[in-house]
Amino acid sequence: MGGMDVALYQDTSDPQRPYQPGPEGDERPAREPMFNAPWPALALVVLIVGGYAVQSRFPVESFVDAFAFSPANLTRGRWVTLFTALFVHGGWAHALMNAAFALAFATPVARFFGERASGAIFFFAFYLMCGALSNLGYAALHWGSAEPLVGASGALSGLMGATARLIAGRGRLGRVFSSPVLTMGAAWVVVNLLIGIVGSGFVPGTGGASVAWEAHLTGFLAGVLAIGPVAWLARRD
Repeated sequence: MGGMDVALYQDTSDPQRPYQPGPEGDERPAREPMFNAPWPALALVVLIVGGYAVQSRFPVESFVDAFAFSPANLTRGRWVTLFTALFVHGGWAHALMNAAFALAFATPVARFFGERASGAIFFFAFYLMCGALSNLGYAALHWGSAEPLVGASGALSGLMGATARLIAGRGRLGRVFSSPVLTMGAAWVVVNLLIGIVGSGFVPGTGGASVAWEAHLTGFLAGVLAIGPVAWLARRD
């Protein structure tokens, strides 16, 4: 062992035994990417932010009239607004808050479906389905209302519900009534009930505008329940 110690620890002060530098460059740690997220999740963030960048160049009323959802639209046959409303936002703060929300909860779901084209298709189909169901949940409680509804938060709540099941299963689908699902669901219910009772003044990005908390809760429930059938179709269960 003594000879090994001498070999390992050279005396660099001895001029007869100059220090031999080790290899450089190859031993440096690899750089971590700035955003460690699958490309479908990043694409969703770009769609939210880029969509509002386009929207901001036009009068707000034109986009709201053309693309916002309202329960009254269902009786008028404008079912497409169940989806188009997900890409319309009330302001930069609203869009950026939803983009951050998307980056957090789209990442595990997009990683679950995979980064191939088929996985991205299932990811975006699931996202749109959660958004449409969240809007339908709002419509069921406000049937016939002409109040416009915009924003991606209902669909993002669906991604949150799906993420809760992925946390429960440690990357695979966990049980519906698992601890992560119940805990996250209870917290989301409390937050949204506070919005319904107190108002949206404490919610960042709303600017004091009313928040469709009913759509948030419906979206979360849709995400928890629908991720199973969609995963089976995608052969990811």
